[in-house]
Order: sequence, then C-alpha cells, then structure tokens
Amino acid sequence: MQSDTHFDYIIIGNGLAGLQLALEISKDSYFDTYRIGLIDPSDKSENDKTWSFWEQGQGKFDSIVEKVWHTAKFESSEVSLILPLKEYNYKTLRSLDFYNWAKKKLLSKDNFKFILDTVQEIEDSVDLKVIGNTQTYSAKHVFDSRVPREFYLKQSHYTLIHQHFQGWVIETESPCFQPEAFTMMDYRFQYKDSTSFIYVLPISETKALVEYTFFTPFLVEAEVYEEALKKYLETEYHLTNFKILETEVGNIPMTDFPFWNYHTENITKIGTGGGWVKGSTGYSFKHTEKNVSKVIENIKAGKRPSHQLFKKKFKFYDKIFLKVLHDENEKGVWIFESFYSKNDIKTMFRFLDEETTFPEDLAIMKSLFSMAFIKAFFKVLFKL
Repeated sequence: MQSDTHFDYIIIGNGLAGLQLALEISKDSYFDTYRIGLIDPSDKSENDKTWSFWEQGQGKFDSIVEKVWHTAKFESSEVSLILPLKEYNYKTLRSLDFYNWAKKKLLSKDNFKFILDTVQEIEDSVDLKVIGNTQTYSAKHVFDSRVPREFYLKQSHYTLIHQHFQGWVIETESPCFQPEAFTMMDYRFQYKDSTSFIYVLPISETKALVEYTFFTPFLVEAEVYEEALKKYLETEYHLTNFKILETEVGNIPMTDFPFWNYHTENITKIGTGGGWVKGSTGYSFKHTEKNVSKVIENIKAGKRPSHQLFKKKFKFYDKIFLKVLHDENEKGVWIFESFYSKNDIKTMFRFLDEETTFPEDLAIMKSLFSMAFIKAFFKVLFKL
C-alpha cells in the first residue's frame, strides 16, 4: 500500500505555474499512473490577482475568461495611439476563477492530492524529501515555484526592476467607460519622470480595473498609487464618486538573475522561482503555458524537465532593456512610445512572446535605437 505522503511528483505552489503544470499532467494519459501532490499554505479561495494576455483565436482558458478586447490604446504627452489587434485577442482572467476551475478539474482525478502545508526545506538526496510544517513528504521529482534564497542574498549582483502596482476594480452609478478598447499604457500621469503609467481594463460601461504601475528600481508609498488613481479617474472620467469592489497590489521582479541555475536532477524550479516571468516586461501567463508544454515534452522524451526552456538571445535582449530602465528610468516613456508607434502589432506581440526571427528582432531594435541602448549594450556585453 502506498503512503499518503509519497508521490511521483510534488508541485510546490498552487499559483499559475503549479496549477497549469498539474492541469497538463492531468490531461495526458502518459501520467495516469503517477501520483501528484500539490502543496500550498493557501487554499486559494480569494481573488488575489488578475492575469491578462494576448493570443490568436481560441485558447485553453476561454471558458473562464472574464473579458476579451480587440483594440488597445496607448497614451503619452507626445503620442496618442489606437491599436487594432488584428488576429490577436487580449483577454483577462480573474485568478479566483482560474483557481476554482483548476481545482475542480484536478479533484476529479484520483491521482492528484491537494495538501495545505508550508514547505520549509527540500532534502535533495537519493531519498528526495520535502519537509513541511506539518509533515515530511517524499517524491521522485519536485517542481518548486518558490524563489531561491540566493535571489535575495545576491540581488546586488544583478539588475532588478520592480514592476509594482496598485489597482482598483471600481463600479460607477452611471455609464462612463468604453468597453470595446482597453488602455495598455497611459504615461500622462507619470511619477517624477519615472517609467510609471495607468492601465485600464473596462469590463463594462460601469465597471473597470484601473491600475497604476511602475517599472522602477525603487518602490513608493501606498498613497502615491492612490493619489494617481484618484487624479486619473477625476481627470479622464470626471469621477469622484465610485465604489471600489476590489484592490490589487503586487511587486513582480523584472530581473536578469539566473533562476535556471537552481535546477537539479531531482528539482525543477518553475514559475517566478524558475525565471518564467519575462525579465523585460513582467509578462508570465503565456510564457508559463509554453514552458509547461516544454516540461511535459521533455519528461516524455526522457530528458530533464528544464531542458532548453529558454532562448538565449531573448535573455540577452532582456538584459539590455533592464539595464536601460535601471540606469535611465526616465527613458521608459520614449522606449514604449517608439515600440508601439513604429512597429506592427503582430511583430510586437511575436517579439514579446519570443517568437520572432533575427531579421524581425533587428527591425524592433532599429525602432529603439538610441544612445541609452548603445551604452546598455556594451555594459551588458562586457559583463558577460
């Protein structure tokens, strides 16, 4: 009889990466005889974030997507753009809807078990052990979404930009939003010449997510976000009276830290802890979906799950972009103005999805050509 604490795979963290990986395993008959344990200190019963992403046509999560847009807007003091997304759709998904949907699917499988516990340590030896607060578990392989301790200890050796934000889901008494288009970035409400912008997802004429986001080496106090959001809503929509339904806060690390160096034969780092967040943008949803598919492919081919998850050229591009934002943060507005105004939407999305060819990369680079990028290029090159 098998122990309740022994598994073929243990997944630590029931966030985006952990649950997407579990879902893909559950759909593949190759893993029908495998026992999978999912360990997290939370039962994921709250809506703690919103994921938004672009993709062509139908996707795996369409049944739980809250809203889809076909047009984006970009604003700054110099540029005002309306961007038809053509064959792409921009979709938003509430995390709670994803958690509930994923848990329902996984709980219908006899070989999956959810465990409420906090992992303290992994003993990476012949007998692989996961030590939690309440029990010790064993497994043949562990997928670990926790950020390596070394990230915090060695931060000063790498470039780090904080993508930090506060967002409000608000509801108004009368119609004021135009739900057919979302605002990708509005830089007219910058904080002290930093790379900071307003992001708006209008769900309906009376409901929207309005978020103030920073890409900066520094953090700010809570009142900075709140004052900017109030000013934006009053200036753009003449709103002073509205209901805040939900508040979202977060800080996503945009960094060139080598998370992939922390894989072992028995432990694969996933999600933020595996470097699955794109360093130059903080995007993670579609990158997670792709990496999960590659992990499954590698396992079935008898390779390490982490085999060739990343493309080196895009990591190099991310390093340059991060260096510019770190050394000359005020240039962020110009960078995004150039990116969105000088490139076709399909090429931009393909570039951000890390699917472009080298000639397409060169076209993107040409649109961003500046002294700031030249200096960043050589700083990164000589650091390698």
